Amino acid sequence: MVRVILTLAWPTMLEQISQSAVQYIDTAMVGALGTQATAAVGATSTVGWLVFNSITAFGVGFLGIIAKACGAQDARMARRAAAQSALAVLVIGILSTVLVTSLSGVIPVWMQVEPRIRPTASRYFLILYLPLLPRTASIIFGTALRAAGDTRTPMKVGVWVNCINVVLNFLLIYPTRTAVLFGRAVTVPGAGMGVVGAAAASAAAFTWGGIRITWALWRHPVISPRGQTLRPDPLILRPCLRVALPNMLQRFGTSLGYVAFAAMINSLGEAATAAHTIANTVESAFYIPGYGMQTAAATLTGNAYGAGDQKRMKALTAMFLPVEVCLMCVTGGALFATAPLLMGIFSSSGEVVTLGATVLRMVAVSEPLYGVSIIVEGMMMGVGKTKTPFVYNIIGMWCVRIVGTFLCIRLLGLGLVAAWGCMIAHNVLLFALYLISFVRGTWNPLRERDPRQTERSG
Repeated sequence: MVRVILTLAWPTMLEQISQSAVQYIDTAMVGALGTQATAAVGATSTVGWLVFNSITAFGVGFLGIIAKACGAQDARMARRAAAQSALAVLVIGILSTVLVTSLSGVIPVWMQVEPRIRPTASRYFLILYLPLLPRTASIIFGTALRAAGDTRTPMKVGVWVNCINVVLNFLLIYPTRTAVLFGRAVTVPGAGMGVVGAAAASAAAFTWGGIRITWALWRHPVISPRGQTLRPDPLILRPCLRVALPNMLQRFGTSLGYVAFAAMINSLGEAATAAHTIANTVESAFYIPGYGMQTAAATLTGNAYGAGDQKRMKALTAMFLPVEVCLMCVTGGALFATAPLLMGIFSSSGEVVTLGATVLRMVAVSEPLYGVSIIVEGMMMGVGKTKTPFVYNIIGMWCVRIVGTFLCIRLLGLGLVAAWGCMIAHNVLLFALYLISFVRGTWNPLRERDPRQTERSG
């Protein structure tokens, strides 16, 4: 069972490692342009989370249907669901592109970005989000492939996207310059576009990734949508929306909370914004084992649910949490030990490095607890239970993180450390709520149908 779990999880982990490595490189390359450039890039990043988390919710809806169909060996249903995912990509991708790009000029204002940074932040945002259609395809089609047990194809596409991004960064961000390679002076061409170049590099890479993942889905032997109609299919879309809408509301609500959270931090000034941006980038790499395991948990529990295999479901739950907690203990310890070093890679400002290292060490302690939440939420997504995570995350985000941060920053005059303390309190609450659901077994629909369980509860 551990081998099966890791076989599904490691490609997702490698994909996310590659993405985090590129985020590190992007942040370091933009950081070389100065604190103002870092702040301009990071000031609107939470709006991107809002957009992509909302899109990801629809992927979760198709994940549940395709994973269940594959578990039941119903290839026809899986292909129909894949075709409906293509329809969703077209509709969501086009509408979100029009909406987001039309707001690019006012978003930095809403995010309380300092006036001198707003023009650069606006241009960066516009260019980065122009290819939302191919990025929507990458998210939804990648989720569909993972639901069918194919985690390697999204990994390979993701690695290539990141490689293209890095190469284009070197060519577009900096001007033509001379570098020393193996003791010889070499002229490196460059466009000298700065922050705008970083956005253009990412946009080009994401466009290629969307086209490539679409081609991979089209050629897939099990869930290819070839020959299927793109007309709306209520038999697919209704259950998909029942799963996707609570998840979308959860992601939209929590992402909107991230926006409000970031806006309050942006009001603390350039140094706090830069430290927060870099710390978020650093922290994301250390959550990779958790989210890689979440993908495996969602896929395998969805397959077991589709097959009606309660025994396999119990075996999965007995394995996921111990493995996850051990992994997150290791990554949390590594983050605590290396926080100052990692912050120093991205900024030469002593104030930014010290502030960022402090908040990273705070959050490192809570990583094993957060890992439990990630896994239980993944199992719930796999069986189509998304209403409970919606309630948990909205309560945690708005009643703990946002209210707490508002009190700390606006009323008590505290800074970034207090804001991240509220974020950790949010994570601890999620751990407690998800652990209760896991212990009670309310997340598992097969357990609820178990006649022995019904007799005991009666």
